[in-house]
Amino acid sequence: MFIGAIGCEPLQLRRVHLEHSRSLDVYRRNGGYEALKQVLDGMTPDAVINEVKKSALRGRGGAGFPTGMKWSFVPKDSPKARYVVCNADESEPGTFKDRYLMERDPHMLIEGMLIAAYALGARVNYIYTRGEYRYLINIMDEALDEARKANLLGEKILGTNFSCEIYTHTGAGAYICGEETALLSSLEGMRGHPRMKPPFPAVSGLYACPTVVNNVETLTAVPDIIKMGGEAYQKLGTEKSGGTKLWSVSGHVKRPGVYELPMGYDDMEKFIMEDCQGIAGGRQLKAVIPGGSSVYIMPASDILGKDVRMDYEGLVVAGSMVGSGGFMVMDGTVDVFETTKNLTEFYKHESCGWCTPCREGTDWLVKVFKRIADGEGRPEDAQLLLDICDNIEGKSFCPLGDAASWPIQSAIKKFPEDFKRHLLPLVAGAKEDAALSMV
Repeated sequence: MFIGAIGCEPLQLRRVHLEHSRSLDVYRRNGGYEALKQVLDGMTPDAVINEVKKSALRGRGGAGFPTGMKWSFVPKDSPKARYVVCNADESEPGTFKDRYLMERDPHMLIEGMLIAAYALGARVNYIYTRGEYRYLINIMDEALDEARKANLLGEKILGTNFSCEIYTHTGAGAYICGEETALLSSLEGMRGHPRMKPPFPAVSGLYACPTVVNNVETLTAVPDIIKMGGEAYQKLGTEKSGGTKLWSVSGHVKRPGVYELPMGYDDMEKFIMEDCQGIAGGRQLKAVIPGGSSVYIMPASDILGKDVRMDYEGLVVAGSMVGSGGFMVMDGTVDVFETTKNLTEFYKHESCGWCTPCREGTDWLVKVFKRIADGEGRPEDAQLLLDICDNIEGKSFCPLGDAASWPIQSAIKKFPEDFKRHLLPLVAGAKEDAALSMV
């Protein structure tokens, strides 16, 4: 398992290899909490937000929304309490970089949250972790206790007028709670159902108060932005996507792991074949899902010999998305029909059941996939899957419906042969083009 930076000096991963990396002493000896001191020594909350805006930091949880802009939406004149909530749910299949950050450098997250809390005027803040990451709560709680004893949390932090607390909270392992409003519902003690937007959490979030929800990777980038300055951080990446990005690489590569790359790393083929040391077993690359299971799958023909830039704009041009950075590599032994069926079963299981398109649609998708897999498929089933996706995409209450639809749509479009292989033998005497003209 590789953990490190490629094409840049490590920022968020620079301490993870150190002995006792999760301890406060190691963190402080290696530059930890210097950014917080810098903020408390004279920066105004607006100045902090402006540095984050200059950095072109975009949300690393999947949506890619500009972080500084999100912070600026919090109303300054609201009489209500304000909250910073860290989304450490990380339920997207193929994604595990947040786990490494919390497991090996928890104080970086605490410092990032403290700076965000200072900028937004939030006294009480929460780290929401998914149920399967329960052991990480113990790690974070130990780090929070260390910070309290060192007067880095609590009342009058470091002798200033800034007071702030951070608490951990674990969910019950529901994928839907990665969606920020469902997370807030769960944090309030209710079922993790998404909420109607607007109002957005920045105006009415936790306990109907102004709230900013940021991903672990997003918040851990904040200390470096303050120390380096927003403009210097932005220049590590591109004009619209500043800094570095963590990628959780898994699948059929010789060297899986967590990679830190500059935003705009301009050669996905090089990343796979050189940085990840190529495809295991000497086999051929077949496909990549670059941003977690909910983004469009990319065939090898869209990668090899192409200049695929690994940032938000570059991957959209290439036909996919950055998403959560869950970079899954597949070789020629993979049947894309089977992998898509597996993902569809996951989304059906994780649908919260709140809205009809997602609840009923994902159930029907699984039924059609199962029928095909059981040898009872029909020649029109590929088009039927696409029609069901069309009735879900953009029509469900939250993005889970889109997440369930996109893998199927792209898989049928990019790998029709894998679907034909399952359907054609079932169509006795039918011509290929007539049986599956829709694929």
